[in-house]
Amino acid sequence: MTVSDSVSAVRDTWQVPSLDTPLWLGRQHPWCVVIPVINEGERIKNLLARMAAINIVGIADIIIVDGGSTDGSLELQALQQVGVRGLLVKTAPGKLSAQLRCAYAFALEQGYEGIVTIDGNDKDDPEAIPRFIDALQQGVDFVQASRFVKGGVAENTPKSRDFAIRFIHAPMLSVSSGFKWTDTTQGFRAYSRKMLLDSKVAPFRDVFMNYELLAYLSYRAPKLGYRCVELAAVRRYPKGEVPTKISSVKGNLSVLEVLFRACFGVYNP
Repeated sequence: MTVSDSVSAVRDTWQVPSLDTPLWLGRQHPWCVVIPVINEGERIKNLLARMAAINIVGIADIIIVDGGSTDGSLELQALQQVGVRGLLVKTAPGKLSAQLRCAYAFALEQGYEGIVTIDGNDKDDPEAIPRFIDALQQGVDFVQASRFVKGGVAENTPKSRDFAIRFIHAPMLSVSSGFKWTDTTQGFRAYSRKMLLDSKVAPFRDVFMNYELLAYLSYRAPKLGYRCVELAAVRRYPKGEVPTKISSVKGNLSVLEVLFRACFGVYNP
């Protein structure tokens, strides 16, 4: 069975939000970097410039998945000048998890062997991307960036967020999944094609609309025996600003609800 056949055999069972494809220049590499954005302004421009400076396009294709930006930050000519090969625009309801389902389904259909995801808000240092891809090449199925392992850097992390990650989020997912995680709210990760196509993982479901997919995969992948690792990475918050789409009270309560649901297997297929 060919790569395209392996996807087409199950594609009709996937629930994937509708999307437009304003830019697609075709696959060049076995790996891609997916960047979810919505109204990131100068932050996405800075991230793409940093990626261009270290020649990420030499090892992976860059695909942006937009949740409906209105700030003019994704002008097609400018994106192509810094090596972006694809721009997907989600046209259906939903937040981060819906965007990721769009991008992951698209990437699998194009035949990519693995996907790196990095947030478009320029908090993460893309210099770790080659190490993530090396891990995928060596047979790892899930790479998680961590600012808390040896060599990692956490700069200007809000104290409340630091506490929640270290003493609530990561410990709960570690106990429930059987893998010792340290940095589980991080969107900077990588996944193998094999894991994403596993029907026991089944990421392409409408239950994943907001921020559920990240916690679910951190729980589900180790449970199913997939090879997981955490690699050191740098995560810097700008001074005096917290670039996030999660509101302070309601949003954080929602994150905790998702955490509990993931840890108790509510999202399992």
